[in-house]
Amino acid sequence: MTTQATLERPAKPLARLRDPAWYQEYGVYAAVAALLLFNAVFTEHFMTADNLRTQLVQVAPIVIVALGMALVIGTEGIDLSVGSTMALAAALLPLYLGYGLVPGLVVALLAGAVVGAVNGSLVSLVGLQPIVATLALFVGGRGLALVLADGQLKQIVNPDLLALGTGSFLGIPLVVLIAGVLALAVAFLVQRTTFGRQIVAIGGNRPAAALSGLPVKRVLIGVYILCGTMAALAGILATARLTASDPSSLGTLMELSAITAVVVGGTPLNGGSIRVLGTVAGALLMQLLRATLVKHDLPDSTAQVAQAAIIIAAVYVARERRSR
Repeated sequence: MTTQATLERPAKPLARLRDPAWYQEYGVYAAVAALLLFNAVFTEHFMTADNLRTQLVQVAPIVIVALGMALVIGTEGIDLSVGSTMALAAALLPLYLGYGLVPGLVVALLAGAVVGAVNGSLVSLVGLQPIVATLALFVGGRGLALVLADGQLKQIVNPDLLALGTGSFLGIPLVVLIAGVLALAVAFLVQRTTFGRQIVAIGGNRPAAALSGLPVKRVLIGVYILCGTMAALAGILATARLTASDPSSLGTLMELSAITAVVVGGTPLNGGSIRVLGTVAGALLMQLLRATLVKHDLPDSTAQVAQAAIIIAAVYVARERRSR
């Protein structure tokens, strides 16, 4: 006997495809798979091991910055200073590498943590809007980096540092391995720790989180410190890969790339949710899209237009999901 439920059952998959929630949760993975399939069929030499390795190496710094950005956006914040933080870390490296690799890395990472602490304090203690607070260091951070570097590009000759950018472990490039480990660490932080649950709770409803006794100010400062430290690490790895410290261009527009990866990956800009795997997939999607267009001899401006369209689509899907 045919029932109404039986008649409606075949339509469920189609109904899911019309649901904005499906696109926000799984759309980025479907897009990455579709782009890889397209390149496998229509792009010569794209699916080779060497090319895929190159794509992963190029996207690794973006993934690292985007992971920190995802934590900030999870609190309903934003950090526009990540590109300048990368430049600041790169400018400090040549000044302290003479004391050894470890002191140089520590100073560069501490600089990122300090930038994050300043941003977090302006947001949580002073009460500035995140976009205003981080805009100050977006401008001032790169200016400070240029002052420290005397406005000049400086070659990096420390072999230990260069190994971070060009070395590999078990055939996996170190920069890719570091990005992967950080992704797992951030996923564990968000899903399995009290601090991660506090981040999500604050992003979902900050006044309610404060009334329930959560340390809102401390958590916000901690989140921005993590974001700044990850940006500094990305600056270190990018410098090692380029074999030179160039504060004038390193990290330029990185904040936009990171925000794009987070939003396309399904993390809402209004906070309350963090999608770590989606963020990684979003960064990979943007990298593959740019590489695909370059392989087909299309200008970089076309990639920027395509990325803008994807951002608009991701924000629209998120808005439609909230309205339902």
